[in-house]
Amino acid sequence: MKRAIFPGSFDPITLGHYDIINRGLTLFDEIIIAIGVNADKSYMFDIELREKFISDAFKDQVKIKVMTYSGLTIDFCRDVNAEYILRGLRNSGDFEFEKAIAHTNRKLSEIETVFLLTSSSYSYISSSIVRDVIRNGGDYTSLVPHTVYLKT
Repeated sequence: MKRAIFPGSFDPITLGHYDIINRGLTLFDEIIIAIGVNADKSYMFDIELREKFISDAFKDQVKIKVMTYSGLTIDFCRDVNAEYILRGLRNSGDFEFEKAIAHTNRKLSEIETVFLLTSSSYSYISSSIVRDVIRNGGDYTSLVPHTVYLKT
């Protein structure tokens, strides 16, 4: 079984994430969406709500699991027997950042990183942009799956 994790903070999940995950389903038998917990980071949405946003978005997809983890991503991969890390790339900045992490992970483990280019229609979307739009009362609904729409 080809199992991959798709790690991130998903604060919140965006349509860019959603696109990468759906396209990754054609490559892997199972994808674990791994919500990283970092005690030094402050989040707009608590872990339970981020997990709900994602679980609800993929509720009908049997090849997807949603889990939380802390610590090194490669340790989590070992814990869940994942051989691959799936990552999305929006631009060259993402590539340089992700390349360094992928090389480090490969040096420390046998985990292979697979990169997918974000679809051009979503390449401008980031969780930080979505949070800024939400904070300032803008219409963020074209940037996130419908499961993220907040009740106001």
